[in-house]
Formats: sequence, C-alpha cells, structure tokens
Amino acid sequence: MTAISFQSVSKIYPGARGPFNALDGVSFDIAEGEFFGLLGPNGAGKTTLISILAGLARASGGSITVRGFDVQADYAQARRQLGVVPQELVFDPFFTVREALRIQSGYFGFRKNDAWIDELLHSLGLADKGDANMRQLSGGMKRRVLVAQALVHRPPVIVLDEPTAGVDVELRQTLWQFIARLNREGHSVLLTTHYLEEAEALCGRIAMLKAGRVVALERTSDLLKAASSNVLRFKLDGALPAAFQGKARVTGRIVQLPAHDAHEIEQYLAVIRQAGLRVEDVEVRKADLEDVFLDVMADRGAYQEAMAAEVPL
Repeated sequence: MTAISFQSVSKIYPGARGPFNALDGVSFDIAEGEFFGLLGPNGAGKTTLISILAGLARASGGSITVRGFDVQADYAQARRQLGVVPQELVFDPFFTVREALRIQSGYFGFRKNDAWIDELLHSLGLADKGDANMRQLSGGMKRRVLVAQALVHRPPVIVLDEPTAGVDVELRQTLWQFIARLNREGHSVLLTTHYLEEAEALCGRIAMLKAGRVVALERTSDLLKAASSNVLRFKLDGALPAAFQGKARVTGRIVQLPAHDAHEIEQYLAVIRQAGLRVEDVEVRKADLEDVFLDVMADRGAYQEAMAAEVPL
C-alpha cells in the first residue's frame, strides 16, 4: 500500500500582478514504512503541499491520497491516518499538557488512552511536565507537546514540518530517537527540514522542490553519488578571489569549494597564494547532501548530468 500519493498537485493564488503558482504539477508517492524527506528553499511550496495534505488548504488541481483515502473526498478517514506536526507553535493556554493530550485523543475517538499518553510523555522528555500548564512551558517544551499531540492517536503516517526549527540539541536527539523507533515499527514518515544533515541521516529517499516543482526525486544514496566527489574546506583571511565567485560556499571565514581531483585542489590553492592570501585548517571531505542541494537549486547541471548518466562524478 502507498502511504501518501501526490498526483499532479497544483495550487494557484490570485494576485495583483496575476496568478501565482505555489505548486505546479507536483507528483510523487511515499511507500508504506518509508522515511521520506521533502526539501526546498523558503517559498518552494513545502508547507503549502503539507497544508493541502492535512486538509488545511484545497488544491487547485490534482489529488492527494493517504493510504488510499482522498484528502478531499474522504477527509475524515484520511485525517485519521495522519499525525501532523506543524511549524507554528499552536497551543491552548487553558489546559495542562496531559489534559491537552486527552482532548486531542477525544477528537479521534480514543478513550482511556493514558498508557500511550504516559509513553509519549516519557519518550519525548515530558514526564515531569504532564501537570504543567501549557503557558508555563518553554518554546522547546511546547514543540515536544506538539509532537505528542500529533502522535496521540497512533497515526500510521507521521508528517513533520520543520519539527526541530529553533530547538536545542537535546530535543533534536530525543525526537529523532523516538521517530526512528516508530519508523522501524512500520510508521511512514514525511519530513521537511532545513537541517540537511538530519535529512541525510534519516531519509531513505528525498524530493526537492523549487518554485513549486519537483526538481529532484531520488534515493538519498543516489543523490550523494551525483555530487562532486570531494569538497575542499579551509579558513581564509581576506576577500575571496574573483575566480571563486559563484562556485564557493562561504560561511564567515570558512570557504568550501567542489573538488574533483588533486589537480583541481592545487589550482585552487595556487590562486589563493597568487592573491597573497593565507589559509588555515585545510581539509578535504566527501560531498554531503547540502552540496547536492545547492547544486540542484543553483541549476549548476552537475546533478542532472550525473543522474542522466547514472554514474558518480
């Protein structure tokens, strides 16, 4: 059975300058038990797609099914299959954590659900917060409660929309340990995240959206094979030479450049020496998912050429 099926999904918003296509014919399937990543820059259409999946928005065209139930024609059945963790911190300030989870259980017809609620509280590091009012919780704790609310009815399909945005390392580790366990037990997971190292570590397959269109859809391992074989990384004092503009990834003093072989690395370093610059902490590493993502989003062509040839660069 297919966990989620997106078929030619489009979403058009009217605007003063004409219609805006937030989604333009998005199509892909997520298999039962799969851990799937949906990546893209801000404004690519990820949250719009998830909003339509969750029934919070209506598609302009196409269809979405969850375990065979159409999200529009069979909304109630489709929604029962889903546990959605939204980006926004939405909570009711009048209830304790345990009360909020009991109420959420009731929405799906679950009674006497305290054993599972206790397990959620323990697994998400909320065991000592069950009787705390939602207003008293920190932002990270509130996000943990959102995860618990999404899982309280034991949904077979879990949708995580930027679940670790702005939270501490402890929560990220706790959350991923628990979600990975649920995935091993057969739950399907759809994840959107800007932390690409999370997607690389967790997701077996990935789709990348750009301007409302799918521009990459492959197994994570195949995406990594399509990347440049190595990356030269170093710290640089001074302005980056013009020859590197458009090719380098720069974060503060740290510069990263795609490098296919030792000759190319030596050429890079020679340009830096000729510019009278000094480098520190030079290292060569394997390309990661962030390198692939930047290549795809920049239309550099390396990814498309490698996938078409079905050989690593």
